[in-house]
Amino acid sequence: METGAERLEAAAESADRLRRASSFGAAAGQYARHRPAYAEAAIRWCLAPVSGAQPVRVADVGAGTGILTGALARLGADVVAVEPDQAMLAELRHELPGVRAVEGSAEALPLPDQSVDAVLCGQSMHWFDLDRALPEIARVLAPGGVLAGLWNTDDDRVGWVAGLTAISKSSSTLSGWRAAPEADAEWGVLRAGSSWFAPVQEHEFGNGQLRSADSLVATIATHSRMLVMDEAERARTLAAIRDFLHRQPETSAGEFTLPLVTVALRAARRP
Repeated sequence: METGAERLEAAAESADRLRRASSFGAAAGQYARHRPAYAEAAIRWCLAPVSGAQPVRVADVGAGTGILTGALARLGADVVAVEPDQAMLAELRHELPGVRAVEGSAEALPLPDQSVDAVLCGQSMHWFDLDRALPEIARVLAPGGVLAGLWNTDDDRVGWVAGLTAISKSSSTLSGWRAAPEADAEWGVLRAGSSWFAPVQEHEFGNGQLRSADSLVATIATHSRMLVMDEAERARTLAAIRDFLHRQPETSAGEFTLPLVTVALRAARRP
C-alpha cells in the first residue's frame, strides 16, 4: 500500500515533469537554432519496416520546432507534425511552411484512424502519458505500421564529454542509456510487447555534430533542466560549462565535433 510520503513524492515528481515538459516554448527560437539533427541512418532504420509505402505517411508526434519533421520531409515522407505547445508550433510553421502542422498530443491525436504508416517521436516519447498514448498511437497507425522514438545522447565514452556531462548534470548520455534507457521506465511494456505492439528493437547510430564552445553552451541552455532553473543558478551553471570548454584542448580552439549517438527504438503495430 502506498504511504502518504510516497504519494507526496510521486506528486512532486509529476509536477516537476509537467514543468519541464512545458518549458520549451519560452525558448522555441533558440531550440530551433541550436538543437542537433538526428542521424539520417537512424531515421531510415525507423522507417524501414514501412519503406514499401510510396510515399510513407508519417506523423511526427511531439514535433517541437520541426527538427525531425524537416528531415522526414527531405527524405520524401508525407509528414504531418503534431505538437501541443503553441510557441513551438509557431516556430515549426515558420521554419517549414510547406509541411502540415497541427496542435495536438500523443494522448489525443487529431488524426483519423489508420491514417499513417509510422509514428516517429524525436526526443519526446519520455514526456508521454503512455497509458493513454499507446492505444491512441495504435489507433492512427495502419496495419503493419511502426512506432519509433529517437534520442540524441552524449557519447560519454569520450573523456572530455564525460567531464562536460558531469558539470552540466546531463541525463542524456550513452552510458546512461545503456544502463537504463530513457524510455525504459515509461516504455517497459514495449520491451516485452503488448496487445498493440510487438517487442521493441533498438539500434545506435553515430551522429557527430560540428560545434563551438559558444554554440554548445547555447544548445545546453535549451535543455529542460536548464530552462526551469532560477536565473542565477542557470547563469552559474552555463558559465561553468563555458569555462570547462575553454580549458579543454579538444574544444578550446574554434570548431570541434561533438560526439553524439542517436539511439532509436521501433516497434511494429500488431495486426
